Amino acid sequence: MSELSPARIPDAPAIQRLPLLQLILVGLQHVLLMYGGAIAVPLIIGQAAGLSREEIAFLINADLLVAGIATIVQSLGIGPMGIRMPVMMGASFAAVGSMVAMAGMPGIGLQGIFGATIAAGFFGMLIAPFMSKVVRFFPPLVTGTVITSIGLSLFPVAVNWAGGGADAAQFGSPIYLAIAALVLGTILLVHRFMRGFWVNISVLIGMCLGYVLCGVLGMVDLSGMAQAPWLQFVTPLHFGMPKFELAPILSMCLVVVIIFVESTGMFLALGKITGQEVCPRMLRRGLLCDAGASFFAGFFNTFTHSSFAQNIGLVQMTGVRCRSVTIVAGGLLIVLSLLPKAAFLVASIPPAVLGGAAIAMFGMVAATGIKILQEADIGDRRNQLLVAVSIGMGLIPVVRPEFFAHLPLWMSPITHSGIAMATLSALTLNLLFNILGGAERAAINDCHAH
Repeated sequence: MSELSPARIPDAPAIQRLPLLQLILVGLQHVLLMYGGAIAVPLIIGQAAGLSREEIAFLINADLLVAGIATIVQSLGIGPMGIRMPVMMGASFAAVGSMVAMAGMPGIGLQGIFGATIAAGFFGMLIAPFMSKVVRFFPPLVTGTVITSIGLSLFPVAVNWAGGGADAAQFGSPIYLAIAALVLGTILLVHRFMRGFWVNISVLIGMCLGYVLCGVLGMVDLSGMAQAPWLQFVTPLHFGMPKFELAPILSMCLVVVIIFVESTGMFLALGKITGQEVCPRMLRRGLLCDAGASFFAGFFNTFTHSSFAQNIGLVQMTGVRCRSVTIVAGGLLIVLSLLPKAAFLVASIPPAVLGGAAIAMFGMVAATGIKILQEADIGDRRNQLLVAVSIGMGLIPVVRPEFFAHLPLWMSPITHSGIAMATLSALTLNLLFNILGGAERAAINDCHAH
């Protein structure tokens, strides 16, 4: 596969010349849809570590800062890092289980987590050139299966949001469902009756209407916003010098490998959507940015970072495929990290509003995977079996998260990730059925020919 030089990695030319206002609005859509995931990881780890509300807020701001910088590097491309496609970065959920366990370990805590994150990021930068050579093992059959599984594994999050939030006292209340339906219905109507600019910001329009309705109904909680400072800088090593312990480092190195597997599938799918061929060189740049972000994150009081799959659906649905949008979104994340009041305002968006938009977004991720599968020989029964088993494996952690509870703890980054389970299954079965099996069939046919 030929490699593209940096100057030849194109954006979608028809969409590249977006007006500044449109860039900002579409970028804001990316920020709003990934914001919940971006703040969830530091919130969970901060609570597990017994931090105060102010310290947890600092963790969240640190995550937004690193996510913003990493998003810009990934989208723009700086030095050897950055895949130069519309990618959003944020704290990865793959490490949450391991980090929660570390937070409660004597002598480990946050400093041990940050040390393991730094070490794992460095490890990731060492292995990224080797991981980038696996592109040939991701034909449309595998890529389509993985992306379909990503959409399906994200969908429970959308449903929980639409019902008012997983911890809502009245989950599924008609008012939550009505708000989610309003947001979703607005997005669909904009796509049906509007064109161009309005379609590009359809998600933002739907979420704004939902937010206004929630405000009128008294469902927007702004308590504590007055006490938040206007300006706050994230300082490195805020919680002290990192600690480097062998067991946490090994656990986080495994997480980085899983992140690379997930990111590879996401990059290839995004390449299909944007019309770019993701060659080994581009993949290496993308994975280096993932690992570099984690290395950088450990010094700036946050956790392993990865490319977010959520924005695949947004790119596909809006048709805005230029990386300028995510560069602007990265800038907005940096601004939010410096302005706690603004970050507080974004965080006040009720889950039902996010849920209405996420049903369309995450569903589009699965639809993209199905579209990619059309390029494969899906009529072959073995390929059908590959898709069936891999999607089934990917849904196990979604349907019953405790299914693998009795397996060793070090396996949890794999067994608790539907994306990792589906990817490893699809890669293994494709190797068995089509690569090794293909060579075997070719040898048999050659014998018959002679």
